[in-house]
Amino acid sequence: MPSVEIYTWRTCPFCIRAKQLLDRKGVAYTEHSVDGDEPGRDAMATRGDGRRSVPQIFIDERHIGGCDDLHALERAGELDPLLS
Repeated sequence: MPSVEIYTWRTCPFCIRAKQLLDRKGVAYTEHSVDGDEPGRDAMATRGDGRRSVPQIFIDERHIGGCDDLHALERAGELDPLLS
């Protein structure tokens, strides 16, 4: 199984949607909640090409992007190969 990490805020609807997709696929992931955690958000931005919006998703250290990027991979049939 690949290593999946997702940086989130608790109440972010895009974070919730991204986690729901991963949950539906039965993917285990590590969640980093950056609510009010500026150092954590800075670390996320450093890993994610400067992006400070949430969620930011990484699969095996590869930056996937946000919720829309994750769902675009799913629609294109490219997510399952990354997760297998």
